[in-house]
Amino acid sequence: MEKKGEDIPLLVAQTGPLNGLRWPLRNSLVIGREPSCDIEIPDRQVSRQHARINLTPNGLLLEDLGSKNGTHYNGLPMETSVLLADGDIIQIALAQQFVFLSSDATLPLDAEGFPAITQTTGMLRLEKRSRRVWVGDREVLPPLSVSQFSMLEILYEHQGLVVSRMDLIKGIWGEDQAVVISEQALDALVRRLRDRIANVDRDHEYIATIRGHGLRLDNPPAEV
Repeated sequence: MEKKGEDIPLLVAQTGPLNGLRWPLRNSLVIGREPSCDIEIPDRQVSRQHARINLTPNGLLLEDLGSKNGTHYNGLPMETSVLLADGDIIQIALAQQFVFLSSDATLPLDAEGFPAITQTTGMLRLEKRSRRVWVGDREVLPPLSVSQFSMLEILYEHQGLVVSRMDLIKGIWGEDQAVVISEQALDALVRRLRDRIANVDRDHEYIATIRGHGLRLDNPPAEV
């Protein structure tokens, strides 16, 4: 029995066969296809022992166990072990996605056990804590990279308003890095983000360029 107010890290399954299931992370655990794994994912894309979350003195450490189809961390392929932080997204091959929450005390869940979606009347919706994005009823998969989501989040929070290119650069890469980030780097990020959204909806341009001013999120009303 969990003590009231106990601060327990949590792994929440999303977008896959384990949707809605949750695991309190009190000990190290192995994720894979074998029934002997602590978290079994019944999908051939998943290696027998695919990834492991280790309990260490510094926190919870995620490592890929030499899997065939890889583990993604916040949208990027894992090349080395990483310490998990609140809201991190873990993708096991293309089979199962998880979100890591540093505590279950403030977990916002909907009626089906998923992290609550930020409400909006627009076609494009995002859930900030788990970094998930939907266009209509389709989720953008695989998950956006950290920089892609940061850009979309800034535009999302200023819907209908033009955000200057410099404000975007500062918001995505930080004040200290803003002076070394090129316009070309921002343009490349915009193109990649547009392409990711277009994979779900090619009929509408969600990110509009306002020449001489910046970018604006054009989020049409959700279809009824």
